Amino acid sequence: MEKEPEKTGAGSEPITAEGLEALKNEVSELEGPGREAMAERLKSARALGDLKENAEYHIAKDDQAHLETRIRRLRDRLNNAVVVEADPGESGVFSFGRTAEVVDPSGKRHRWTLVGSTEADMSRGMLSAESPIGMALMGGKVGEDLAVETPGGTRSYRIEKVV
Repeated sequence: MEKEPEKTGAGSEPITAEGLEALKNEVSELEGPGREAMAERLKSARALGDLKENAEYHIAKDDQAHLETRIRRLRDRLNNAVVVEADPGESGVFSFGRTAEVVDPSGKRHRWTLVGSTEADMSRGMLSAESPIGMALMGGKVGEDLAVETPGGTRSYRIEKVV
C-alpha cells in the first residue's frame, strides 16, 4: 500500500513551512543581489570591447540566461507550493513534516524529516516523502517495522521515535 502526502490539485507541490520560507528567501536573493551582480558583470564585460569576439561577455550572457531560468523555475515552484502541516493529533505517527528516529537493517540510527521531493536533502536528514523509503515509512507508528522494496531486496526499517 503506497502512501503519499495529500496534494490539493493538479501540479501542486507539497512543502513544509520551512521549505516554503527557504524557497522565498532563495528567490529574493536571486532576484535582488543575484541580478545586480549579473548586471555588474555584464557591464564590466561590455567595457572590454568588441562584443562579437568578447568571450567574457558571451559567458556572462549565458550565465544570465541560467540565472533567469533558475528564477523562473523557483517562481513556478512557489506558485504550485502547498504547505502541508503535520497533524498534531497524530504524535506517534511518522507523517509529512514530522521528524522520526529510524533504525535501518544494519542497526544504524537515522533522524529523518519527511518533506516534499524538492526539499529532500539526505545530508541534512530531509527524506522525500515520494522516495521508496519515504513512502514505506509514511503513516508508520512508533515501534513498527516497515518493509521497503529495494533493488537489492526487501529491507526492514523500524520507527523508534517520532519527534
